[in-house]
Amino acid sequence: MALRLEPAERAALADLLLAVGPEAPTLCAGWQARHLAAHLVLRESRPLAAMGITLRPLRPLTEKTLRRLADGDFALLVERIRTGPPWWSPAGLPALREAVNGIEFFVHHEDVRRAQPDWQPRPLPAAVEDELWRRLRRLAPLVARGAAATGRSRALELRRTDTGDVIRTRRSQAAVTVVAGPPSELLLWIFGRRDHARVTTS
Repeated sequence: MALRLEPAERAALADLLLAVGPEAPTLCAGWQARHLAAHLVLRESRPLAAMGITLRPLRPLTEKTLRRLADGDFALLVERIRTGPPWWSPAGLPALREAVNGIEFFVHHEDVRRAQPDWQPRPLPAAVEDELWRRLRRLAPLVARGAAATGRSRALELRRTDTGDVIRTRRSQAAVTVVAGPPSELLLWIFGRRDHARVTTS
């Protein structure tokens, strides 16, 4: 049975948001902690506005809703994150909750952590690293296909430094980018946090 990431990451992120405060920086360009918190609440409780995250015609509604949430009471916003999606939200369905939020909360937790002074990678249990690696196996081919669609021809090889396991997304005659690190750091690299992921590339 797959390990659930979402409950622990949700609780830890809520604690961290309260500790750093609404004006704290994050790794999300242009966002303070209050904007990131608003984004998470919007995803779970404003389904129409959340569609604008990916659908351009709805983007003005998304941005307006995000600003309104971010300008509200920060403690209440964080409490909404901590308690989870409302009962009627699709994100609250047991079958979807982990799939929708497990990686989302892990990455955004690190977005707040790693934007603070003197941050260090947190030690994660082996079971968590194993679960992140399992999910990387599904994500890496999607990333490679996305890169190919934008005209970048390099294939990707992820090397897990704690066990030596490898994920390859090779295409014929494609140059290869090799990225090495523990699964948690490789995941952050895959999700674009490349200046803050503790990996090596070649």
